[in-house]
Order: sequence, then structure tokens, then C-alpha cells
Amino acid sequence: MTEQSRPQVLVIGGGPAGLAAAEILTEGRCEVTLVDHMPSFGRKLLMAGRSGLNLTNAEQESAFLKRYGAAEDWLTPALSAFSPAMMTAWAEDLGQPCFTGSSGRMFPKTMKASPLLRAWLNRLADRGVRFRAGMRWQGWNSDGDIVLMSRDGREEILTPDATVLALGGGSWTRLGSDGGWVSLLSAAGVPVAALRPANCGFHVEWSEGFKERFSGVPLKRIALSFAGETCRGEAVITDKGLEGGAVYTLSARLRDALERDGKAEVLLDLRPDFDVSQMTERLKRSRARESLSNRLRKALQLPSVAVGLLRETGEIPTDPERLAQRLKAIPIKLTATEPLERAISSAGGICQDGVDQRFMLKALPGVFACGEMLDWEAPTGGYLLQAVMATGRAAGQGVLTWLAEREAVA
Repeated sequence: MTEQSRPQVLVIGGGPAGLAAAEILTEGRCEVTLVDHMPSFGRKLLMAGRSGLNLTNAEQESAFLKRYGAAEDWLTPALSAFSPAMMTAWAEDLGQPCFTGSSGRMFPKTMKASPLLRAWLNRLADRGVRFRAGMRWQGWNSDGDIVLMSRDGREEILTPDATVLALGGGSWTRLGSDGGWVSLLSAAGVPVAALRPANCGFHVEWSEGFKERFSGVPLKRIALSFAGETCRGEAVITDKGLEGGAVYTLSARLRDALERDGKAEVLLDLRPDFDVSQMTERLKRSRARESLSNRLRKALQLPSVAVGLLRETGEIPTDPERLAQRLKAIPIKLTATEPLERAISSAGGICQDGVDQRFMLKALPGVFACGEMLDWEAPTGGYLLQAVMATGRAAGQGVLTWLAEREAVA
């Protein structure tokens, strides 16, 4: 391929998926322009790194892939082409050594996103990627050309050889993922499932007294159970309900139950390391004359919020065995999900039957999509970023394959 014949590829969306697609495209000697309507690139990656950038997870491959639920078969080729081991090797090649935590989560040793993002953007710039911030995608004009709009209202028309859409889902609107693309693609004949909150908190009708006293209190070393699935971890009581890692792991099932039945009840185990008999014996040895709060604290090392939760969910048993049983399965009735804009990620998006194996839109040849624009979801713990990056790279490779096929026919 001569320098003059280098194909022009436009990547719309400057998050991890778009950056990953751009990186692959530069390896294929494309002229790449990367646009985003925000003032800078990689904002969601920086937000993800605020509490430690969880790149991926060291879980065994078969278990890892099952985290993607119904989308497992669809995403497996992309995840195999860019595995967790490849993710860490990629980060280390950018000068960011990684380590694996006790839970299997994998992080850069700095725990920060900013050094990794700087190195990544510098690599792309060195490879000739043209960055254009403050440009919002408006869809296509009547000739099928890309229409962009600058922040000062100037319209610009582009005619790339191929386009990669990496616009994110519908959560984190202030970081650029506002779901505005849904109507544009639906109008073009692309099948799109409605965007829904994923990895989200849930509303609970706490009493005013409980909210006033315990809002913001963490629940540590707990387990939550719903529909035969149990997840250990932590949660946080909010003035509206419940959120946190253990909640997010179950959020897809809980959300679906709420949509289907209008209600969902999760069981909270405050001491998953003890069985009922162990807890019963400890409670029997406590002094009956002491307050319940003191008894639970001394016998089971439970904080005062345990009594609050017991009172919120019914009459408190006095018999040690029945009390132990309740503490192992406190029923919490959920009434609604947090809204989409408060969710960590979103479900829904471009349906699997709307793209081919290269992640090209069947209704729009030469247009590819990746990341959270696609209809898949996964829990937190490294699974989200891994699939975002993997599909971004797969879409970039899909562009290269499509361009080569088109050139061969020409």
C-alpha cells in the first residue's frame, strides 16, 4: 500500500474503546482521525482509576467468559484475541507494571489511570493519530457523509473510507456517554435494545429514622443472595437504598426481576463466615440483660447497623436460633433501580444481529461499533474494561479486514 493510498478512518468517541480501535488501525497503516465532543480524551478511564484502575481479572478463562452472560458466545472471539494476560502485557509495554490483588483483580502498580492514559495518547500521537476534541457527531447527511458539529456551531462534513463508533452507553453523561446515538442508529435501521442501568444501586423504602442514622454506613464482609446466586463483598446503605460491589454483582438479575415482577427481595447475610449453629451458640453465651446492640457486637462483632436492619425488616426474634437465622438472611425489599445516569455502566445497545463478525453494522457497510454501544453487560471487577478494550480492538481489526477485502475486489 502506497503512502498516497492510505485509507482514511474516522473513530468517533475518545474513550477506551475508541482509543483501542485507533491503536489497531495505526498498526494497519491507516490515517486515523479520532474525535470526541468532550474537551479531552479518555475521561471515563480517568474516572475508573479514581479508586484504583482495575484493568482486568485473573479469573480462570471459562469462569471469566461466563461473566458476560448471554453475550458470552458473541464476545468470546474478541476476548480471546485480547485476553487478560494480553491486557496486562499491553499496559506494561506502556511503562505501567501490573499486579494481581487477592481477589484476582489486576491493577497497574501505581493504581492510577493518568500515567497509563498519557503514555497511550502519546503512542497514538507518535503514530500519527489526529485528535479533534469538541466535535459532536450529528449522523449522516443525504449523501451518506459524516456530519460533525463544533462547540461554536460550525458544521463539518467528512468522507472517511470507514468509521468506528465508540460512543459508550448511557451512563456517565457528564463524561460524554449520553446515549444520544441511539436515535441516530435506530433511524438508520440498526436494531438497538433500550439502554438500561447496569452495575447500579437499588431503592429501598427505609424509615426516616434509619436513613438519618445509617445513610452512608458501609456493610463489610457480608453476602447477598438472590435467585440462587450468592455474592460476598461489601455494600453501602444510602438514603435511597443500597449500593456497592456485592449489589452490583447481582444487579442484572435484580433489575430484570424488578422489570418483570415489579419487586425483588435480596437476602443479606451479615456474617457469611459463620453458620447458624455457630451464631446460635455465641448468642446463647451472651448476657440476656444487655442491649441487643451490645449482644450482637460482643458475640458476633456486628455493628449497630445490624439492629437497625433487623428493625427495618420485621419483628426482632428473641430466641437465639431464630435470631441467628434472621441475621443470616435479612430480607430487603427493593423497589426500583437507580436511574441510568447514576449507574456504573449500561445494558442494552446495538443488538448482536445488527453487526457481523467484524462488528460492522449490517445496515451501514463501512461503519463499525464497539464497547458499551453493543448489547452486553458484565459485573465490575475488571470485566467491563476488558470487553470494552477487546471489542474496540476487534472493531479496528474488522475495519482492516473489510478494507483489504474491498481493495482486493477493486
